[in-house]
Amino acid sequence: MATPAAAPASSSSSRGSGIRSSTRRGGVRRRCQWLLYWVPVLFICSILCWSYYAYVVQLCLLTMTNVGEKVMCLIAYHLFFTMFVWSYWKTIFTLPMHPSKEFHLTYADKELLEREPRGETHQEVLKRAAKDLPIYTRTMSGAIRYCDRCQLIKPDRCHHCSACDKCILKMDHHCPWVNNCVGFSNYKFFLLFLAYSLLYCLFIAATDLHYFIKFWTNGLSDTQAKFHIMFLFFAAAMFSISLFSLFGYHCWLVSKNKSTLEAFRAPIFRHGTDKNGFSLGFSKNLRQVFGDEKKYWFLPVFSSLGDGCSFPTCLVTQDLEQASTSPSALTSSNKNENHHFPAKPLRDSQSHLLTDPHSWTETNASIEKNKLGTSNPALTMENET
Repeated sequence: MATPAAAPASSSSSRGSGIRSSTRRGGVRRRCQWLLYWVPVLFICSILCWSYYAYVVQLCLLTMTNVGEKVMCLIAYHLFFTMFVWSYWKTIFTLPMHPSKEFHLTYADKELLEREPRGETHQEVLKRAAKDLPIYTRTMSGAIRYCDRCQLIKPDRCHHCSACDKCILKMDHHCPWVNNCVGFSNYKFFLLFLAYSLLYCLFIAATDLHYFIKFWTNGLSDTQAKFHIMFLFFAAAMFSISLFSLFGYHCWLVSKNKSTLEAFRAPIFRHGTDKNGFSLGFSKNLRQVFGDEKKYWFLPVFSSLGDGCSFPTCLVTQDLEQASTSPSALTSSNKNENHHFPAKPLRDSQSHLLTDPHSWTETNASIEKNKLGTSNPALTMENET
């Protein structure tokens, strides 16, 4: 009688050991992945440490003979080196920001979405949950942007990062060289990292060029410094070329108020796609990233405007719900039924979202409509709060 009872116990024990072994394998795999993610960062750090030794010790202290040149090069070098390391550190260790709790669904809504198949009911639940949220972008099909993994309604410009497995506010891209997601919280730091690393490489290449030519033409005797100085120039020159193109591209993105993802796929608003929907003019675009206080622009301290969950737009669009309640709006919508894009972008001087957050009231909206020469009550401004 004891033999049949022993079989279930043995089976349960084997299942338990199998679960434990699979858990251990999963833990080892995650640790290996974690280490691999840090390899690019360790590579950059090793190059940086070697460049410090090659420039400070081999070039400045052992090769340069002019004391004045030596002192000036060391002071300027350490200035660029400090700003480079500081901005790189902030880019790596600043945690990406995630959507606030009001964008998360309630427990009841989550259960309802799990029970209902994707369709009209699914969208009705999301529309009800998003009715008081400052959300103006949509999916390609016009639906509310929803993340199944994080179970939240995505704010404008928010995307799910597969590497971080989280939704990131104003996600630009996931950068392996910093082992972090570049988004709203650290995009300024990333730009400064590119800028100071470019200046660092250009400074090294410019001050090392004279000695590089001397060693190349055998103008100086062969010493241990020859290899370091020659290779230092090649490395600085090559990195300068790649950094210049990358930094120039991101400067263009800032001037247009775009992220890397938005440059490849334009954001879709309620009334259609608009690649410049978030652009407010060069000055305001710049201040959205760097802030209003210019004394902080070149320092890797957070000074960006906003909360990352809502962004001002330059769109003057037709509100479909308001248009349905007005006869004149219906007439206007019939005349423009084939017009799926925003009616007219606001000029830089007409957008007060960054300078006066209280200006987006119904009274001021009507004043703006009068300035634009429109009397159509169906034209309303996208009010992002």
